[in-house]
Amino acid sequence: MNNLDDLDTRILGALMADGRVTWSELASRCGVSSPAIAERVRRLEKRGIVQGYGVVVDPVQLGYDITAFVAVGLEHPQYRQEFLAYVQSTSAVQECHHVAGDGDYLLKVRCGKMADLERILSEEIKGLPGILRTKTSIALSTVKETTVLAI
Repeated sequence: MNNLDDLDTRILGALMADGRVTWSELASRCGVSSPAIAERVRRLEKRGIVQGYGVVVDPVQLGYDITAFVAVGLEHPQYRQEFLAYVQSTSAVQECHHVAGDGDYLLKVRCGKMADLERILSEEIKGLPGILRTKTSIALSTVKETTVLAI
């Protein structure tokens, strides 16, 4: 698994559970010194395994009540770059996956209300050149959502 040793695995597990853990606490959990932990984490960052640190927020408490998954089919690959530029520039699109199957891309969209979703779908996404079709599923509730990987 990407040449991770036991110490790397323990470090990653601890960081995924609590990205705010101090060097000394992480070192204590892993049985090594703080400088050794700091060096290991820097190495994991340099390798691109640790890509960043952030805060997990409750979207509903911030007014983002709607979560939708939108499958997007492009008419032709020539339209890909403009579509991907839109995806990168739009904060409502939280995730974009190039997929196999009926669509070309699967988007995770969060917004405040149905009118926002309607605008995003009807005006923004379907307004892009080369959009052949969309298929939207709206999440009624979220049972599990995590960024923690089993390692």
